[in-house]
Amino acid sequence: MHYIQYGIGCLLSLLLTGAKGHEDKLFTRGPAFSAYPYPTFFIECPEIGASGSRMDIAHVYDGSGYFPELRWPITTPDTQEYVLVCEDPDELLAAPVIHGIYYGIPPVFIGLHRSDFIEVDSRNDPYRLRGGFKYGANSGGGVYLAPQPARGQGPHRYFFELIALNHTIDQSKLSPMATFDEIARQIEGKIIGWAPISVPSDYLETIARPSG
Repeated sequence: MHYIQYGIGCLLSLLLTGAKGHEDKLFTRGPAFSAYPYPTFFIECPEIGASGSRMDIAHVYDGSGYFPELRWPITTPDTQEYVLVCEDPDELLAAPVIHGIYYGIPPVFIGLHRSDFIEVDSRNDPYRLRGGFKYGANSGGGVYLAPQPARGQGPHRYFFELIALNHTIDQSKLSPMATFDEIARQIEGKIIGWAPISVPSDYLETIARPSG
């Protein structure tokens, strides 16, 4: 059933965006996922909706830029760590734009809130977030690059991909700010499942920005 629901969500996203982009270059299409080509569980986004639901002004760059809340089922006993990647395959570039990459997410977690993505102590413990995990390099240079689809390009899809690992990442083999390629190498042979959600957004006028 979850494959059917995922397929419906992808179809809605494709209809909204006109079947553009670089889906074949998404993180979860890499060689590390050869044994898991399809999602194995679900993640939900209570603040936005099911996969294919439009992102609102509170979650884009010209609004509040909040990281959307995510939830997923109770973890399995063999999960030792989660990795989370957010990327946009619809930018007019040769590869998806990385909006966020996070690793060391505790296996007891069954969700993430925007408050988990606040940097704790950038001087003494760089790249560690309040949720107890770390962030890697993205296309914006900070903790999270909030979506900013350009005017006239139509909707972009923002894929949030949660990956369950049966072994923790060896952080000694990562750069201080881990790169996309380093994380991709570190998860090889450790993946035991993953789940995606895609939430499109079009250009949103800043006049719609909520107060407060």
